[in-house]
Amino acid sequence: MSTKKLNAEQVWKQLEDLLVPRLRLSTTDRVVYSHLLRHSRLEGELRLQFSILWLARGTGICHNTVRWAVRRLIAHGVLRLLERSKAGHLVEVRLPGEVRAARPRQIGRRPLSRTRAFDFDDLDWLKHQALRRAIHVRERGRCFYCLSRLVPATRCLDHVVPRAEFGDNSCRNLVSCCQACNVHKSDLPAADFLRSLHRQRRLTAVELAARFRALNALAAGKLRPRLPPQWMRRRRHTGSV
Repeated sequence: MSTKKLNAEQVWKQLEDLLVPRLRLSTTDRVVYSHLLRHSRLEGELRLQFSILWLARGTGICHNTVRWAVRRLIAHGVLRLLERSKAGHLVEVRLPGEVRAARPRQIGRRPLSRTRAFDFDDLDWLKHQALRRAIHVRERGRCFYCLSRLVPATRCLDHVVPRAEFGDNSCRNLVSCCQACNVHKSDLPAADFLRSLHRQRRLTAVELAARFRALNALAAGKLRPRLPPQWMRRRRHTGSV
């Protein structure tokens, strides 16, 4: 996905004036983030796929140090991890001004027009029963992975990117699935797990291709669940979620 041309000077000022002091980024974090930013947003690309080896060579920092820097940046919300596989990490690289924790705090009620991104990108969809139910409704009674029929007694929610890899509780990272898939997937990357289902003949080649498309749409934020009516009323009354 391409992005509009950026003002590099403004991005650099936001990095130094907002992101670094507010998140207390270390020198290593800054170097790693700057390198990823250089090869993604500053070249007009929202997403970047990279390996730790490539990143270590590009920054001149040892592998383990780079790996922990990436994990810290994901935890801070500077990077959004979309997929982890043998090919490496697929991330969305956020600009300094897009990182919620680094934005100046606003006093008073926020206009409703400014809450849409928060509703879906920052909302914890595991925190409330109504929101968890909305994830299940989005999948229309089917396991996101194996497509088997689900009933309330056998369904559960799964993190596409595992919590161990700093996967969040956003609607981009939660899916409704059967208990068997939840157990067997464990900390496997979702793409690898889908391939294993195909090898076990639980998915046809056509279904596997469709699951990969759904996985990409999920990561891109195109499979948004519908907010429950009571949640919409709460947003109107408070000005935010």
